[in-house]
Amino acid sequence: MSASEQVRFGRKRVLPSCPNPLFLQWLTELRDEARDRGLKTQFTYQKAINSLNKYPLPLQNAKEAKILQNFGDGICKILDDKLQRYYRENGPNAKIHSLPEGAPPAVQADNHSLVPSKKKNGVCVGGESGEGKTRRRKKDYVPQKRSGCYAVLLSLYRESQLADGKGYMLKYELQTEAQHLCDKSLTVPEPGSKYTAWSSVSTLIQKNLVLKTHNPARYSLTEEGLALAERLDSAERLTDNRPDGDGEDSPGVVDLTCSDEEEQEENQRTHPTERPECVTQMRTEPDGRNLPNSQYSNLKPNGGRLPPGSYYIVLCVDVIETTGASHHRKQELVKELQRNGVNFDVRKLNVGDFLWVAREKVAPVPGQLRAPAGRELVLDYIIERKRMDDLCGSIIDGRFREQKFRLKRCGLRQPIYLIESGVAAAHLSIPEATLQQAIVNTQVVDGFFVKRVQDVRESAAYLTVMTRHLTKLYQNCTLTCCSRGLDGDAPREEQQTGRPFCSLMSFAEFNQGAVKNKCQTVREVFARQLMQVSGLSGDKAAAILNHYSTPYRLITAYECCTREEEKEKLLSSIRYGKLRRNLGPALSRTIYQLYCSPGALS
Repeated sequence: MSASEQVRFGRKRVLPSCPNPLFLQWLTELRDEARDRGLKTQFTYQKAINSLNKYPLPLQNAKEAKILQNFGDGICKILDDKLQRYYRENGPNAKIHSLPEGAPPAVQADNHSLVPSKKKNGVCVGGESGEGKTRRRKKDYVPQKRSGCYAVLLSLYRESQLADGKGYMLKYELQTEAQHLCDKSLTVPEPGSKYTAWSSVSTLIQKNLVLKTHNPARYSLTEEGLALAERLDSAERLTDNRPDGDGEDSPGVVDLTCSDEEEQEENQRTHPTERPECVTQMRTEPDGRNLPNSQYSNLKPNGGRLPPGSYYIVLCVDVIETTGASHHRKQELVKELQRNGVNFDVRKLNVGDFLWVAREKVAPVPGQLRAPAGRELVLDYIIERKRMDDLCGSIIDGRFREQKFRLKRCGLRQPIYLIESGVAAAHLSIPEATLQQAIVNTQVVDGFFVKRVQDVRESAAYLTVMTRHLTKLYQNCTLTCCSRGLDGDAPREEQQTGRPFCSLMSFAEFNQGAVKNKCQTVREVFARQLMQVSGLSGDKAAAILNHYSTPYRLITAYECCTREEEKEKLLSSIRYGKLRRNLGPALSRTIYQLYCSPGALS
């Protein structure tokens, strides 16, 4: 028999695309109905459809489908209800592994192709038919209007269009500029959430719209981001120039700021009424009442004044003081402050545990969901709180000296140590006498004001009294924002009139300048090196830096000395602190050995 005679010719049977076409049809109908109504459950149904298409065996009921991925109790119950109704209409022996006669054939559905499930006026809805099969093109990403991404893109674009623009923006600059373009705060999380509108910037970076470089971070637009931001800016300007009375659907105005997934949310929320530029400026509440403070921005350097009555005092509590270890004890502080009626905010502080800001009172703008952001200036009082066990641990790992150094260099003139001495020090690894000596040295040698309390309730009471005292102290003062160097070298003003200092820095400048792991100059690293020497405080390190600002200059000075004795006493006559005492020969000899000994120190 020849090879040609062995070939069997016949008609190939078409295998069903899915052994469970009835379940597939019901899921597709549910998916299409949810999509028509704009519900996000359409994506859940689509995932179930994809799982069912991959399953090769027939199912007798929906409970058996629970072994499949993306099939939960809700979907299985819906399918079982439909199955029972199907049996009542077609009899208990009705076939469920094939579609009823006259029903459209089920085809496999994925994210782009839909199963034809119903017809309207003879046209298939939610599916593809024959030759007209086309894939839906995915739209380009466009952020929602007045969202965090929207505000960041617009702010970076407008900065890039400036003739004297740097081509990038730092984080606190970008947050300040973008805040008025965003409905949510870029710095403070919403109640019950740990995320802010700034968290969405990671989406822009992942989509290659924003470029993040350097440390501290610099943000700039990529080519794709520049093109998108230009479209958003054009749409924004068209909206701003729209005549009064035009509706949202005015011809010629295209809204570029609503993506497919956000259409339903955008339709359900009320659009803020567009307002002229003059109305968006911050205004002072005439009756002086405290307005909502869920979001705030910060004053630019040299950016204006706050006259008396146009601001109120707010206590800022570091977020570490309310979360983390000993959560119940930390929440007790918050409850005490609330019980005492203290107006406070919980936010991230890069130095200190408590401080006070003067926040501008602003009135809500008609048609806008939130009140405009109030400007903030930091008062000259900052508190570092220490329990005895915290003090012991910070002394052991070296944080205690570093914290004192950073508090002195943060730019605020009245640093305070709040010591909770109610915890017994008998079980700690450092003797109680040593801890008490460290507290005394903090007050006498380092010049900090030290306040001793017994427990958390007394700490809350002290914070309450301080808040009321500062409110009265600053009630008749006109506050001016001035940019001040945060390295502690700025000259201090003489307080001759008995009135508080009224030239204050903005909160953004203060918090950005107090970042612990920011890029450091050689002078700052040199100061940290010196402070690792036993007995060398921040005042002593600052005095040495005034004479020799870098290790190179100090070593050069040593090389200019002719005798060994002269090198050892080079720093002994340097004066430090308020009493202008000499550094001393012992400390001078130690520093000389540290920087000039060729081998390891014994």
